[in-house]
Amino acid sequence: MTQDKQYNVAVVGATGAVGQNIIKYLEEKPFQVNNIKLLSSKRSAGTKVQFNGEDITVEEATSDSFKDIDIAFFSAGGSVSERLAPEAVKSGAIVVDNTSAFRMDKNVPLVVPEVNENDLKEHKGIIANPNCSTIQMVAALKPLQDQFGLKRVIVSTYQAVSGAGLSAQKELTEQTRQYLNDEEMIANILPAGSDKKHYPIAFNALPQIDVFEDNGYTKEELKMINETKKIMHEPNLHVAATCVRLPVFTSHSESVYIETKESNITVEDIRKALENGEGIIVEDDPSTQTYPTPLSAEGKKEVFVGRIRKDLDTENGFHLWIVSDNLVKGAAWNTVQIAEALVNNELV
Repeated sequence: MTQDKQYNVAVVGATGAVGQNIIKYLEEKPFQVNNIKLLSSKRSAGTKVQFNGEDITVEEATSDSFKDIDIAFFSAGGSVSERLAPEAVKSGAIVVDNTSAFRMDKNVPLVVPEVNENDLKEHKGIIANPNCSTIQMVAALKPLQDQFGLKRVIVSTYQAVSGAGLSAQKELTEQTRQYLNDEEMIANILPAGSDKKHYPIAFNALPQIDVFEDNGYTKEELKMINETKKIMHEPNLHVAATCVRLPVFTSHSESVYIETKESNITVEDIRKALENGEGIIVEDDPSTQTYPTPLSAEGKKEVFVGRIRKDLDTENGFHLWIVSDNLVKGAAWNTVQIAEALVNNELV
């Protein structure tokens, strides 16, 4: 990489939570930004957003917004990405898309840099950022896959309301107030994707994230199953998922059961592999009640793993507890890491 090379960047969805975090991480200079263009819906156009201490006016995102742009970050919803990402590519930009629009497109790499950075070499203008719950799991599974092989993965998630947007966070706050004041809890937003029935999220657990498909799985669960196989290049890997929304503001937690291909593996073998994994921090000491929590992971870029233990009945079975900030590694930071990897590998 030429250290002094500079890049023109656009951020679509610059006024949203993920867009704001992308801007923050670009200020840390993972690569040199020459000019930055901040884009949004017509409603948010005209807003002032700071980048490196300078006020920048947010513009409406249109098909003409990407002239001379090298890297375009998209985080404004799947319909916006479907409409404008191809236009950005036509203008010569490489798109890093944070929505679900292109994740399962066979011509679009789905990338977690610590796991499958080499897939970036196959891009045709668009790279997809995986689902937040998938990112943290595959990051933790990668060193185990490399050393021991994987036969089966069963995951149950405990996901924060921030995954459903700012409105869901506000709903949790308001419902908590209503409950503590013996008022009726008004549920308008969760479960995400449903227009038929709504349960309160405060003091509750909702075993539904996104809508149900005909096979009884939710879209969120199928995302985890299908994205994991694609990212890890394991189409025959057995993966099952149950995704649950909890009244937690930030950071997703996951209980993950794995079965390795290799036998005679110990807990210490698993721990050492994870400790050597890129972007992984092991917090696992039952004697001091040390393990990751959503609060302790909030605002951090790493994936945290604890509660590492051998299954009592299956010789090559192990249990893990995986926690990460869904707005950081699960969204904005992974997106910026993809762009950084493109630059470092001279693919821009």
